[in-house]
Amino acid sequence: MAIETLFDRASSVMTVISFITFVGILWWAFIANKEADFAKAAHLPFDDEENGHG
Repeated sequence: MAIETLFDRASSVMTVISFITFVGILWWAFIANKEADFAKAAHLPFDDEENGHG
């Protein structure tokens, strides 16, 4: 009986941790003003062509 209670609580804790992680990823991607970093990363595949390697 005690092991079942432990697994129930562990499952609840993991659900909360997963939700907090998900919200943190959303915050990092959309709220943390990373537009400049994302724009630079999106342009990386085209940098070789500008340098004459393409």
